[in-house]
Amino acid sequence: MRVIGAITARELSAYFASPLAYVFIVIFLALSGGLTFHVGGFIERGQADLEPFFQFHPWLYLFLIPAVGMRLWAEERKTGTVEFLMTLPVSAAEAVVGKYLAAWLFAGIALICTAPIWITVNVLGQPDNGVIFAAYLGSWLMAGGFLVISACISALTANQVIAFVGAVAVCFIFMMSGVDFVQSAFRGWVPPTLLNTIADLSLLGNFTAISQGVIDLRNVVYFLSLIGIGLAVNTAVVEMKKGA
Repeated sequence: MRVIGAITARELSAYFASPLAYVFIVIFLALSGGLTFHVGGFIERGQADLEPFFQFHPWLYLFLIPAVGMRLWAEERKTGTVEFLMTLPVSAAEAVVGKYLAAWLFAGIALICTAPIWITVNVLGQPDNGVIFAAYLGSWLMAGGFLVISACISALTANQVIAFVGAVAVCFIFMMSGVDFVQSAFRGWVPPTLLNTIADLSLLGNFTAISQGVIDLRNVVYFLSLIGIGLAVNTAVVEMKKGA
């Protein structure tokens, strides 16, 4: 755990040592605010909640999180520093978990920076803060799901552009698998059990369930399982590439 903690701290500080972190946070805040107030009609709705804020998170994460995740391993491989990292007394699993946690914490920091919107809705009315907290938790878990997929794709290539495009494509599939019009396209020739399983794998569906204020253990387990499996796959790819 000490090694993982050291890697996490090193990687997290590296984010803020370059303009990348600040550019990402500014873009995230600007898009979140713009979509919430101008597209989501936050003021016009006249309701004290953050539904217009959270409804855009899956779409923001679809592009912003792969932009963070694409550099986790692709950049290391391109610059050759991954070989140096693997020569240190650090296992592949420790390196994978440490780098992932740093990126996930960074995404959490960006999410925390949106707290003024939460404060604003409390000034304007009396929202159900329990629902808002659940939505924040669901948003962070969803970011973790997007990020672990992006990390796996990043480990497969040294090209960050390919890593970004591949991550967006795979994340989109995971996000849309539970949407009604996608389900209807398979209904009738796919067994109902398989169809329900595909729907249960939807990032969007599990996030929506939590954002409604009900922190169901099944949804939390889904995200944690996705992250755990993703980290295992990421570790296997790094080990495979190391031996290549």
